[in-house]
Formats: sequence, C-alpha cells, structure tokens
Amino acid sequence: MRSTDSPYARPPRSSGPPGRPPVRSRVHRAWLVAAVAALAIVTAGAFTTLAGLLTGPLHREFGWSRSAIGLGASVNMVLYGLTAPFAAALMDRFGMRRVVGGALGAVATGALFTTVMTQPWQFVFTWGVLVGAGCGSMAMAMAFAATVTERWFVRRRGLVTGVLTAAGVFGQFAFLPPLSWITERYAWRTGTVTLVVAALVALPLVLLLLRDRPRDVGLRPYGAPEPAADTSREQSAIVPGAALRTVHVFARSARTGPFWLLAATFAICGASTNGVMWTHFTPAAHDHGMPATVASSLLATIGAFNVAGTVASGWLTDRLDPRHLLAAYYALRGLTLFALPLVLTARIGTPLVVFVVLFGLLDVATVPPTLALCRELYGEDSAIVFGWVGAAHQLGAGLAAFAGGAARDAFGSYDPLWVGVGALCGAGALLSLMAARPRAAAA
Repeated sequence: MRSTDSPYARPPRSSGPPGRPPVRSRVHRAWLVAAVAALAIVTAGAFTTLAGLLTGPLHREFGWSRSAIGLGASVNMVLYGLTAPFAAALMDRFGMRRVVGGALGAVATGALFTTVMTQPWQFVFTWGVLVGAGCGSMAMAMAFAATVTERWFVRRRGLVTGVLTAAGVFGQFAFLPPLSWITERYAWRTGTVTLVVAALVALPLVLLLLRDRPRDVGLRPYGAPEPAADTSREQSAIVPGAALRTVHVFARSARTGPFWLLAATFAICGASTNGVMWTHFTPAAHDHGMPATVASSLLATIGAFNVAGTVASGWLTDRLDPRHLLAAYYALRGLTLFALPLVLTARIGTPLVVFVVLFGLLDVATVPPTLALCRELYGEDSAIVFGWVGAAHQLGAGLAAFAGGAARDAFGSYDPLWVGVGALCGAGALLSLMAARPRAAAA
C-alpha cells in the first residue's frame, strides 16, 4: 500500500535495512481525542439525570415545594437547549479544549455550590444556570461529535459520530443506579459530590489530551490520503462569524412553516421524555412505595433500550417516510404514558416491564426522522436548524419539569401529569403528518 493511501497520520518511517517493510504508528491520535471527547460527554450526561434524584431529598430537608425544585430543573434544561445551537460556533471560535474544559469547570462549580445552598433561588442559579449551560456546551452531543469527527476523521466518521452520540445516553443510564444508591444510603450531597469528582477527573484529561485540530500536533486527520486533503476549515484556527451565522440561520428558518412544526413536535418530545421521565419518574415511583434505587434501575433500563430504538429508527428512516414514523412514535409514546398510572406500583410486574421496554425503544427514536426532515428541508443549514429544533426540545422539557412539580403540589399525585403529556403526544402525532416534504426528497 502506498503511504498516500494510509489512514495513519505520519508517513511510514523505514526501520532497518532497505527493503524491509516500513514501521507505522499503531494508534492514531484521533482515537485518543475521540476517547477523551466521549469521557466528557459521558460525564455531562450523568449530570442531566441527577435532578430527579434530588427532588425528594430537597423537599424533605428544606421543605421546598416541588414546583420550586422543578423550576431549577426547568432552567437547567432550557439553558441546556439554548446553549446547544451555539456550541459548534463556540468551538470554532475558541477551540474545543477551551470550551469543553470551561464547561466541565462550570458543571463542577455549580454542583459543588449546590451542596451548600439554603434557598430555592440558589438551586436555580447553581443547578439551573451553571450546570445547565455547562452541560449544553457538550452534552448535546450532536454538535460536539460533529466537530470532533469533522476535524479529526476522514474515515470512520459514521462510527465515531454514533459512539459519541451514544456516550451521552450511556452517561445517563450508567450513572443513575449508583447515584441513586449513594443518595439513598448516604445523602444527596454525597451523590452530588460524586459527580463533582467525576468532572474534576475528566477536566485535566481534556486539557492535556484534547486538541482542536490534527495539525496542532503535526498530524493529518485519520484516513486523510495526503496532506493536501486537509481542507480549508481544517486549516483555519478560528472561524469568525460562526455565531452570527447561527442566528441568521434561525432567522431564515423561522420564516418557514415546517420549522415551527418540527420545533413543536420536538418540544413535545422533550416534554414527554427528559421533562417528565428523567425528572419525575423516580419520585412518582417512590410515591407508590417503590425504592428510589429500583426506580432508577428502571430508568437505566429505559436508557439501555434507547440505543436499540435509535438504531432501528435510523434504519427505518432510510426506508420510510419520516413523517409517518414520527406520527407512529408519538402516538405509541402517548399510549404508554396513558397506561403508566395503571402499571406503576410498588413492585415490578410484567406490565411495568413492558412499559419500560416500549418507552425505551421510543424514547430517542424521534431523533433520526426529525434530523432527516431537517436535512431534506434545509440542506446545508440542516445541522444548525436541528440545533435550534433541539433547543425547542429542551424548552419543552423544562416546561414539563416545572409543570410536573406543580401538578404534584396541586393534586398530590403525578397521575394528571402522565395523562396530560400523553395527550400532548397525540397532538405531536398529528403535527408530524403536517410537515411538508420537498418533492425531490419525497420522490
């Protein structure tokens, strides 16, 4: 094989007498960068699930209403979503290492100060503002994963993007059971400090090992056939105007009807997943007598089925109309939420297991068809448009997180929440069918 065809960064160097095969580096630096990026995304993903474990302990210790606690979780989700569209622009302007390092520092600081708070507004600031903005800069894995793969990889981009996207989900369900056990056995502060330690372990690795571009360390992207393949974006250390383009793309897309349909359906998606399940399922199960550790294990199982559901949804999106898929997903999700008050008991029975499996398969399945519609409708701006649609997802999640706490305070039960959000999913199914597709794409 010629050196120009090699996926390795450095040209092969001769070793020993002429005629012997050249010695090549075994592992490209790009894989180390991808591993560090995955570690940061996993850590950020763990922070997104802790709010559901804090509701009960904060209510018992401080006497705060669940709506006040839900407000902190709501601000967290909204800022998470609003930061995400600008994440790629920030990385273009300041570099991945600075942005991700700053984000890890922000979430660690916010979580640490949460342990000494005494007022609800302090929870809103520490967990809502600091942790929410920090997680939004990296846990919305699409932007971070796209930046890493575009700069460091020519080959294996699909594999790396899939792994980094799944890392956020893995951080959610892998950390949840141990955090629940720590919180229940010791205290909620101990669980929070555990995440602080995780962020502080990841931070120096990011600062030491993460690099913005291969040329910063004298390499080529993985799989680049020759130095000339390093494209213009790769050559530029700073891309000015990226944030302004993000705003301009939003202004253009906001003048089209399909954008608001996609934003509305994805807001319903956020309300019916992150907003209610990751925030209120554990305290709701505890109301029925189920231990928090068991409820968290069920959530972790939902997270595990997310992976299978997302992969299957991607396969179906390549073959079927994305609108029909979204309509089916939202309708089925609504039915599962309608059934939840009937199957949620102190013990795990077959109906509850069926709910966990079905909801897990449907949880993230909406992402591939929504992204496909963005791509069909908005072309080269689709990634930025999807970022703004993702912001609507988190806005819906934040409103549902607050509404769930308010519903529990008002009715003494979470049952009205499940029914109300299930009805929203029915509306999402109808809205999905209304999104027009370009004729060429439909053909």
